[in-house]
Amino acid sequence: MSTDDAPLPYRLTLPARRTTSVIFASPHSGRDYPEAFLRRSVLNAQMIRSSEDAFIDQLLDPAPGLGAPLLAATVPRAYVDLNRAAEELDPALIEGARPVPHNPRVASGLGVIPRVVAGGRAIRPGKMTMAEAEARIAGAWRPYHAKLAALMDESVAAFGEAILIDVHSMPHEAVDSASARGPRPQIVLGDRFGATAAPDILDQIEGAFAVEGLTVSRNIPFAGAYVVQAHGRPSRGRHAVQIEIDRALYMDEVLIAPHEGYAGFAALMRRVLGRIVVIGVQEMPLAAE
Repeated sequence: MSTDDAPLPYRLTLPARRTTSVIFASPHSGRDYPEAFLRRSVLNAQMIRSSEDAFIDQLLDPAPGLGAPLLAATVPRAYVDLNRAAEELDPALIEGARPVPHNPRVASGLGVIPRVVAGGRAIRPGKMTMAEAEARIAGAWRPYHAKLAALMDESVAAFGEAILIDVHSMPHEAVDSASARGPRPQIVLGDRFGATAAPDILDQIEGAFAVEGLTVSRNIPFAGAYVVQAHGRPSRGRHAVQIEIDRALYMDEVLIAPHEGYAGFAALMRRVLGRIVVIGVQEMPLAAE
């Protein structure tokens, strides 16, 4: 993925006409595993997919028909994590990487080049060279974030603001700690406690899910990671919200397959997306003659 003729690490679907400042993105639903990567791994094909946000890109497929771009990663999270900073290099995996102080993600093996998948299972034996890590970042991480930044710039230019909706899935048991404080959240919205989006935007996103009867929490247990931190600048009209969806709502987590409730949840999501795109619909200024 580091050569000029390599496939793009994402699938960008544009609407016939952009009618909203909202942009939808799915950085963890990629499932195009390079053959060389799979040969090197000690995991089987099922286990290596355990970190995927499986089917999130499909649940977002209605977005372009509603006037919003959809940027969906094709590169897998186990290969390069697009929701980490490029500098989050794991010295336990990458030769020559310097220790990253006070970074629990890297310490647990979940840096920009992951050492483990869900459950702490190692992806490969031994270490990789710094050159290999840098090639993954150059070939996948940088093009994805460059395209995301360009989409944000385009929304700001056309609408005066950009609203990034960065969508993920969470294991059902991941919200056990949050449920101790009240009802188990099915949706977790993250804006890094107000740092990456205006409050009224978060209110409207919460309402888009709550009207469907879903339980929504904010920032606990997921406050938002690198993508929203890097692209969210509400003081500049650039808003970014991370959304985590309980996988049990639409899939069998063991089989990594849609369950019998998938179709109904997909229809629900289309209604939710329709409400979210309206947040970014504004009167277009008249073009100068």
